[in-house]
Amino acid sequence: MPEVKVTHLAKQFGENAVLRDITFTIADGEFFTLLGPSGCGKSTTLACIAGLERPTGGSITVGPATFASAGTFVPPEGRNLGMVFQSYALWPHMTVAQNLAMPLKIRKVDRREQDTLIAEVLDKVGLAELRDRYPHQLSGGQQQRVALARALVYSPSVLLLDEPLSNLDAKLRDQARAWLKRLQADLGITTVYVTHDQEEALALSDRIAVMSKGDMVQIGTPEEIYERPATAEVAAFVGRCNFLPGRVSGPGEVRLDCTGQTITVPGDLPGQGGVTVAIRPERLEVLPAGRTAPAGVNVLTAEVLTSSYVGSRHEYDLRLGDHVIQAETTRPGLTGEVTLLAEPAACLLYPTTDALPQDVEALIAQ
Repeated sequence: MPEVKVTHLAKQFGENAVLRDITFTIADGEFFTLLGPSGCGKSTTLACIAGLERPTGGSITVGPATFASAGTFVPPEGRNLGMVFQSYALWPHMTVAQNLAMPLKIRKVDRREQDTLIAEVLDKVGLAELRDRYPHQLSGGQQQRVALARALVYSPSVLLLDEPLSNLDAKLRDQARAWLKRLQADLGITTVYVTHDQEEALALSDRIAVMSKGDMVQIGTPEEIYERPATAEVAAFVGRCNFLPGRVSGPGEVRLDCTGQTITVPGDLPGQGGVTVAIRPERLEVLPAGRTAPAGVNVLTAEVLTSSYVGSRHEYDLRLGDHVIQAETTRPGLTGEVTLLAEPAACLLYPTTDALPQDVEALIAQ
């Protein structure tokens, strides 16, 4: 499988710049995810790779072949890429086998070889016994597998997936996610995946590219994206996060505006200016008030507002000074005043100039 290189990719629709200077390289056999909210440009990036959109600037290469650059544009049918759409786009009047045969007929594959290729790919996706059924006779998960089989049957060089699991219910989506990860690993095919679901991206990907408003914000492994988000915006989008405004008060110390308390934080601090401290809910340990805290841990006092039992954990809304924050713990039944413990390494620090989603700005303003 070849590597994919996207260099300084730009796309405009009239005066609207949808993509600005997008650059990344996908390694041979890698599962690479474009992650971001609606309108960030992830599907447009995928469409440019597929040849469904013509870039305004930049270049796209797959292995030694240049698909798009100044003066060069290879149409979709000349790229040998497999694509699965969000809607699956199955022909309703054709059986499963007939749907899979269509791209082979277009490529003028011999009828006998068609039968062999269809049988092989249906076996890979676990649908060999359903080859004579029509799409309306299949479940959503089975339709999704047929769409994937159709994209794989002609051995594409790269697999492109545009939110293929979004039409499935939650439990089926989890099952399909695990199955898709195993299949991609078994095939070793270079895969570009588009989703707005952070959990899906973290579970499936070798690396993730987080996009926002047409820009590439951060590229990294799932662990890097979650544990060390490059900006407060990434921290807010990938998983849940509490944001507390403060001011640098000394080496390795920040004074929180909401409580007036000084906490210890890791890393280099940006002078004596204002900062935003981000702490994920699961990194806060919640204890009944009065418990003795270990040395070296940040200790805060909060008040329980609401609690929710969600199966594997309890989620608490807490008032911390003039802010409302969230915490997750296995400890049930906490009420009234509680003690919060936060390791310094769990406190992420960002300049206050970092752009935050509107709901996070509202949370900080509370």
